[in-house]
Amino acid sequence: MGKRLAVVLAAGKGTRMKSSLPKMLHAINGLSMVEHVIRAVQQSQVEDIVSIVGFGSEQVEAVLGERSTYAYQAEQLGTGHAVLQAKDLLGNKAGSTLVICGDTPLLTSKTLNQLFEAHEQSGSSATILTAIVDDATGYGRVIRDSNQAVVKIVEQKDASETELSVREINTGTYVFDNQKLFAALERVTNNNAQGEYYLPDVVEIMKNDGNLVSAHILEDMEEAIGVNDRVALAKAGQTLTRRINEEHMRNGVTLINPLTTYIEVDVQIGSDTIIEAGVSLKGQTTIGSNCFIGANSEIDSSVVSDNVEIKQSVVEYSHIDEHATVGPFAHLRPKSVIGEAVHIGNFVEVKNSTLGANTKAGHLTYIGDADLGEDINVGCGTIFVNYDGKHKHRSTVGNQAFIGCNANIVSPVNIGKRTFIAAGTTVTKDVEDEALAISRVDQRNIANYWKKLQNK
Repeated sequence: MGKRLAVVLAAGKGTRMKSSLPKMLHAINGLSMVEHVIRAVQQSQVEDIVSIVGFGSEQVEAVLGERSTYAYQAEQLGTGHAVLQAKDLLGNKAGSTLVICGDTPLLTSKTLNQLFEAHEQSGSSATILTAIVDDATGYGRVIRDSNQAVVKIVEQKDASETELSVREINTGTYVFDNQKLFAALERVTNNNAQGEYYLPDVVEIMKNDGNLVSAHILEDMEEAIGVNDRVALAKAGQTLTRRINEEHMRNGVTLINPLTTYIEVDVQIGSDTIIEAGVSLKGQTTIGSNCFIGANSEIDSSVVSDNVEIKQSVVEYSHIDEHATVGPFAHLRPKSVIGEAVHIGNFVEVKNSTLGANTKAGHLTYIGDADLGEDINVGCGTIFVNYDGKHKHRSTVGNQAFIGCNANIVSPVNIGKRTFIAAGTTVTKDVEDEALAISRVDQRNIANYWKKLQNK
């Protein structure tokens, strides 16, 4: 049967995207389009992947890294010319070669495996992934003979009136006998309306040489949609979002309004978690079981353990342990570690800090660059003053400390266990275990001040 190989066409600029970013690198649901394609290809038991790069090649290679080898197409002269650039890397290998466009992010590994299997079982030299559509405008038509065997693919601009009436279209994805593919590519000409070297012309060349050419009809045409502008990019995102959300719901996650819930491809969610409307879950986020994620929360690349409640909050690159509660209107910035049963209340911001089990910061507080132990109360309006204008500094607070309202912790200081920080205190020195720290200006009451003020 030979190896499974792949050529990914990723050289296009994408003029209709109107962007300085290469078309293939525009993202949907957390990955660039070409990464979606590469993942599907990798999951189809392909051993060697060659990506054809051109415009923005350094950017594309930086994103894909070692997941592919690369061939450079200096001038865009058509799809046939693009695939030919891989000849030095693949031309002498025996096997079946998938040719797929890097702007078809909805194609699944299941479909690609089915295409490979249909090709391998039929003994064909070429197998085309086709679809039956109501409106074939813009697509190449698949032309069959009276016995329903594939004869050729004709592009719309080169098609006759009869050929234009055909509803079976070429999706732009193929599997070829590898060595026959590169032999046929050498014979492709640019004698057509576009003056380009069309990859589909390989089909007719193979057919005329007496080779068997087959077609595998795609069940869901949505998979084959190519993205050429931002409207199509948004439609692809909607389709992928629906696919992702349905999978999570089937796995036991409740989405109150899936139409307004955005979940990226690498997010994992445990069963019996409830997610309200307007939630965005991004990056490498993992959410445990029996969690509640309230409306309009955003969680990016974070770990949320079982039985956590998050209401209307933003969580970035952080870790939240079991039974913790966050929000409403809290912000966990990167490198925040929230311990078991910790409470982070409204308008509390935490950054690069650790809070031990059962610690509470109820409202209007900033905790930055600090390590807090267990069972600590952080009063309203407390600020960890971690920046001196040039450097960041870190403070620690021991278990069972009580920090009163409107305290300023001027880092770096160490506050001991079972300490009391009086409300309004500015802490500039270490506080030993079980001590009270208080720094207030003595209160003065000035009699008859109201009259004095009125007479000014």
